[in-house]
Amino acid sequence: MTIITETAPVATPTRWVGRILSGLVILFLLFDGAIKLVPWPVVTETMDRMGYGSSDTLMRSLGAITIICTMLYAIPPTSILGAILLTGYLGSAIASHVRIDSPLFTHTLFGLYLGLMLWGGLWLRDRNLQRLIPFRR
Repeated sequence: MTIITETAPVATPTRWVGRILSGLVILFLLFDGAIKLVPWPVVTETMDRMGYGSSDTLMRSLGAITIICTMLYAIPPTSILGAILLTGYLGSAIASHVRIDSPLFTHTLFGLYLGLMLWGGLWLRDRNLQRLIPFRR
């Protein structure tokens, strides 16, 4: 009698690195979205300094958008959609920092660093994406 068993694929170290990178991005963006939901003076002052005014409605809207897009990124079937939406969100953050002439490497390019971690983590943890976009050495 032959018994056929199906084994789960073993997670490789690169998949774990991808999960860790994605986890860091998810934690940061959830924190960022959560502090925008609460009208703290620090957040309202920063929004005002960036030229967007100190509107609680705008802050809460941005917080909700951040959390929704991050949750889409965290759920595997919708992770590519979430990554695309978060890329647009981070791009607008970069544009805002360019507009107010923020320091380049610490403020302006922070969205780029986060975007690279976002897509790199997604690529390392998702085998289907690796097949779609192969990395050649």
